[in-house]
Amino acid sequence: MEKRKYTVTVAGKPYTLVSSDGPEYVRRIAEYVDRQLRETAAVTNLPSGQTAVLACFNLAEELMKAQDENRTLRRQMEKQQEK
Repeated sequence: MEKRKYTVTVAGKPYTLVSSDGPEYVRRIAEYVDRQLRETAAVTNLPSGQTAVLACFNLAEELMKAQDENRTLRRQMEKQQEK
């Protein structure tokens, strides 16, 4: 698929992204990141750079948990197929 440039706004700043995904998907990702940054900023009193790093840790934790769950489900499916 062809890569395209998209401009999204996160934390009030425009960012240009290059993606082979469609505009709706890229928009959803940008909105999700923006929401995570806003939620993190709302519960901390940190400078924006530290808020961004903390939001990244939260997103990484979410990703790792989803990957672990996915791995567990795949193993369960494989065991079911072996029977």
